Amino acid sequence: LFCHNIDTMGAYIEPVLLGMHINKRSHLTFEVTPRRIEDKGGGLAKVNGNIQLIEGLAIPVEEDEYKLPYYNTLTNWISIDSLLEFFGIDRSLVIEAEKRDNSRNEIIESIRRVERMIPTYVTIKDVNYTWGRGQEDIYPVAQFEKLWGDMSSLKGLRSSYIAVARHRGHQLKELSQLYMWMIDGSFDYLKNLVYFE
Repeated sequence: LFCHNIDTMGAYIEPVLLGMHINKRSHLTFEVTPRRIEDKGGGLAKVNGNIQLIEGLAIPVEEDEYKLPYYNTLTNWISIDSLLEFFGIDRSLVIEAEKRDNSRNEIIESIRRVERMIPTYVTIKDVNYTWGRGQEDIYPVAQFEKLWGDMSSLKGLRSSYIAVARHRGHQLKELSQLYMWMIDGSFDYLKNLVYFE
């Protein structure tokens, strides 16, 4: 399975990368790209002797994130059967769960078992609430989340990493980034991937 964020515009199924993932026999392969100063969110690191992805929220000193040479594009190659096996389930159980509550409960418990091994991050964000005739209130909201990259830290889960060109892993999250896309070659790279008529 090939999985990527919708804002990673240059991601596509590249046969060579798929072959590398298959050859490594990994559960998950993460694409990483050389870090730029504007990249936030962690990256590839050596933690307790193991190479893994580490989230920016897990780095005690914020500036240390900029010492990580590779940024996680969050583009992943996933071996479905071996990942299901890591969870302690298989395809037949997933198909069975459509009709049997016991199978569904077994899957949920397997997911929760793995979930307990992954850290939970809590962030406080301001959320705007507009009501009435243009009145606006701002409320602080606690957001609890588990992040996919932390799967790379799990014992027994085989993770691999592939360094890809910046254009492939470059995300376009805000309009203000469009100018950089035009001058750094990302737009031309993307244009070559798409057929225009």
